[in-house]
Amino acid sequence: MKNFFILLLVAILSMNNSFAQNSNLILFTEQGEQFTVILNGIKQNAKPETNVKVTGLNAPNYKMKVIFENKSIPDMDKTVYLEPGSEVTYSIKKNASSVYTIRLQSAVPMAEAAPARAGESVVVYHSTPAVTQQTTTTTTSYGEPDNVNVNVGIGGVGINMNVSGMDTYGSSQTTTTTTHTTTTYSNSEPEQPKQKVYVMPGYNGAVGCPWPLSHQDFNGVKNSISSKSFDDTKLTIAKQVISSNCLLSSQVKEIMLLFSFEDTRLDLAKYAYGYTFDIGNYYQINDAFTFSSSIDELNSYIQGFRR
Repeated sequence: MKNFFILLLVAILSMNNSFAQNSNLILFTEQGEQFTVILNGIKQNAKPETNVKVTGLNAPNYKMKVIFENKSIPDMDKTVYLEPGSEVTYSIKKNASSVYTIRLQSAVPMAEAAPARAGESVVVYHSTPAVTQQTTTTTTSYGEPDNVNVNVGIGGVGINMNVSGMDTYGSSQTTTTTTHTTTTYSNSEPEQPKQKVYVMPGYNGAVGCPWPLSHQDFNGVKNSISSKSFDDTKLTIAKQVISSNCLLSSQVKEIMLLFSFEDTRLDLAKYAYGYTFDIGNYYQINDAFTFSSSIDELNSYIQGFRR
């Protein structure tokens, strides 16, 4: 019985910890432009808003598209990175060239996050598309029939009768139409967009993944990793990002140089090989190693990976 309660306590603590790892994403426009947020291909807010908070996010990063209600403003695409248990805020504004950009505003632990602000639309993240159905009901009703006096003469005798409901001309008709709109979420997987293939100028070698991170997104990744103090934490974040993205060999090398220890750099180099676009250039990362033994071990790993 004692062991049972211990296991129950561990399960409860684990459950609480898993909930605590969820993150929030806040996105707002500085000039009040209304927009819709798309995360991993799924629309989140039901109607355009100026400030949207998406809660319950449990992945380290999401592909985000912002669609403005004003169709003259181009759609925006960005990969957002979230540290577990944090609330990350991005702002949308025009830069000096009057081009709309998405900028990181702040990132705070969930415990320090401010409550929802006035005018902020809060939605719980959902990974299935919304399905909207309309049901129309038409009801027709008739008014009360009129009472009609009918005089009938039979054999010179007049008979006065009160007949109910005989006057069709006096009846009234009322038609009421009611439309109900219901929004549900489909259990089917959303249709995945066709994957593009990146063409790297001057490179004709083997390709390990379809499309590497943009320069802007990669800088965000580097800043997120380098902001941590310990190699173990940096490595965890780096692997989270790498596992859901595609890198260039030169980008892998830059990330490796953020780590202090040779063993950690080697671990990262092995892990990142399967998520690298220009794997034919992977020899370039050898400059990040201090010892030739590390180069030999990585080469042996790559030879085994290819088999």
